[in-house]
Amino acid sequence: MQLYTESYYQLYNRSNNDEVVFKSDEIYFYFLKKYRHYFENDFDTIAYCLMPTHFHFLIYIKSENTEAIKKNIGTLLSSYTKAINEQHNRHGSLFQNHTKAKLIDNDAYLLTLLTYIHQNPLRAKLVTNLEDWKFSSYLDYIGKRKGTLPKTDIMKEHFASMEEFKKYSQTIISSVEKKYWV
Repeated sequence: MQLYTESYYQLYNRSNNDEVVFKSDEIYFYFLKKYRHYFENDFDTIAYCLMPTHFHFLIYIKSENTEAIKKNIGTLLSSYTKAINEQHNRHGSLFQNHTKAKLIDNDAYLLTLLTYIHQNPLRAKLVTNLEDWKFSSYLDYIGKRKGTLPKTDIMKEHFASMEEFKKYSQTIISSVEKKYWV
């Protein structure tokens, strides 16, 4: 995984064998707490979505110590796995070996990815409305929650209003080819 300072990335990983890794609301929140602990000084989280079997983060790297970031990604997943293994009397890895970091190199892709991440629960048919999934930053973007994890300034930079953002978020899914869905 190659990371560059002052760059946007999509950070994502999946569970092994499509195992459910987030089994309760408390576990989703526990993962986000650990995530914040490891990374809040290294990068800004622009958007996120935790799904039962995987996660997506849209991040902006601030730190020049990208080697430490890569190490901490492994530490986060290992630490989380250890806690879940103890809680559920299981053993072995929860996540696939390599977390992926896809460089976002233009604004159009950045905005598409922002919406793509939020639409994951809709595409997976876990909800019928984006506002019904509480484990993504979408609620923070539309003002229904005042979370402190996502930096939502990007919406204000690219959309004239929250309504324009909501409309864009509802329609962009049809323009994203399925081969790009992770």
